[in-house]
Amino acid sequence: MVYSEKKDPIGAAILAYDSTKKEQEIIVSSEICEDDIIPASYLLRSFDQMPKIEQLALERCSGHVLDIGAGAGIHAAYLKKTGLTIECIDLSSGAVKYMSQQGLNARKEDFYTITKKYDTLLMLMNGLGIAGSLANLERTLQHAKSIMNKGGKLLCDSTDIKYLYTDDDGALWVDLNSEYYGNFKFQMHFEDQLTDWFDWLYVDFDRLKDMAEKIGLKVEQLMEEEHHYLVEITHADINLESR
Repeated sequence: MVYSEKKDPIGAAILAYDSTKKEQEIIVSSEICEDDIIPASYLLRSFDQMPKIEQLALERCSGHVLDIGAGAGIHAAYLKKTGLTIECIDLSSGAVKYMSQQGLNARKEDFYTITKKYDTLLMLMNGLGIAGSLANLERTLQHAKSIMNKGGKLLCDSTDIKYLYTDDDGALWVDLNSEYYGNFKFQMHFEDQLTDWFDWLYVDFDRLKDMAEKIGLKVEQLMEEEHHYLVEITHADINLESR
């Protein structure tokens, strides 16, 4: 996703909501669906308001945590209260500004440039989407592997959106041989802030598992709810039960 002075709708909406205490709406457009709306208040929800998948992911965090695509920092803020050491990165200048104002250790940085190692990598809100496409997922997992401490983990979620292409008889109507059905393009808009169209990935569990195992990672599905699932990814030589 490309951010600049006029291409930061998420950051602008967060800051506007914080300053006015009035609801702000981020419009999300896609190539195949009608426009959707993300209320800014949703980006600042409390732990009790979070989906169970997010709550479980936070409960599984340990050690030194990197929150990737942290947004308004709601997950990081919760983890900080539990006593964990937490760092946040995001490409949104507005989001980083807001997080810093809340006392979080936040910086604007691309995930793929990180070299420091962590005990837990956190990617929530369909966080694996940062891969952009199925073709880039292996690179994303490889980089995550390179910055995980021994015994570390990646907690992330995604959604199998195959149901969007399934008719009433259960048959798929999309050509799965042309382009992976989980490769999406989005555009976000808030007031005068408009992003370029950007790529986002929704990956089914089986493909994720196969690709992770191919590069020496182990995948455990922790929860699945209405096509949305949470996984914990570790080095394949680490015994999950011993941690």
